[in-house]
Amino acid sequence: MQRRKIIQNLLAIAAVSLTATFAHADDKQLKIGTMSGPDAQIWSVVTKVAAREGLNVKVIEFNDYVQPNAALDSGDLDANGFQHQPFLDSQIKQRGYKIVNVGLTYVSPMGFYSKKLKSLKDLPEGAKVGIQNDPSNGNRALLLLQKYGVIKLKPGVGTNGVNATPLDVAENPKKIKLVELDAAQLPRSLDDLDAASINTDYAVKAGLQPTKDAIAIEDLKGPYANLIAVRAQDRDKPWVKKLVAAYESDEVRKYIDTQFKGAIIPAF
Repeated sequence: MQRRKIIQNLLAIAAVSLTATFAHADDKQLKIGTMSGPDAQIWSVVTKVAAREGLNVKVIEFNDYVQPNAALDSGDLDANGFQHQPFLDSQIKQRGYKIVNVGLTYVSPMGFYSKKLKSLKDLPEGAKVGIQNDPSNGNRALLLLQKYGVIKLKPGVGTNGVNATPLDVAENPKKIKLVELDAAQLPRSLDDLDAASINTDYAVKAGLQPTKDAIAIEDLKGPYANLIAVRAQDRDKPWVKKLVAAYESDEVRKYIDTQFKGAIIPAF
């Protein structure tokens, strides 16, 4: 009898322990990788909203576009939020990551900036123009140069998943020199360039206002909305749904609208 009672007590304790484990599954600290600057500012608001839903979120800041996906793939992060789908696609193709898009965050149009010119049309003969050295953002820069009539690309490149490179420039009437640099380096190189293509996060960090200071800017409509990414094996976990909902909250939308005044547009 005593033995049966002991077994019953042990089973009861185990059941309570198991229940507690499931009840507090969200207590695990979720590490979210993002870029320092506007991304990190927005995620600081997301963490507060997520906390009210039982998620313990820690934001890890990065300063380049390569590390966040590598860290997510290796398990050092649980999610990241900093990139658009074309960039993620190129990373998956190059590195074999099993990473998926689970929700959109915002649109940040890329622009060209200059300390010397008011318009891309004012580029002088042989001008030095900086563009990103990663495939997807370099492609965006070349398409923007084409849109403004600075260059013309070969047919069939730049769209439909085929990234253009400087080697794909078919016409270059002003003989501009394309200087490929790391995205983070472009704002610091404006003194040495006639113009440079700069992503919004780096532009804002450098004190530039895209809608005011850019001499050329992308249309807001397009495939370049930023996203939240997780490992494919985690996509259906409950915390993912809660995290995406926290980002898509009215509180976060209001923060983006008031803080960035049109430089960053909610995509949800």
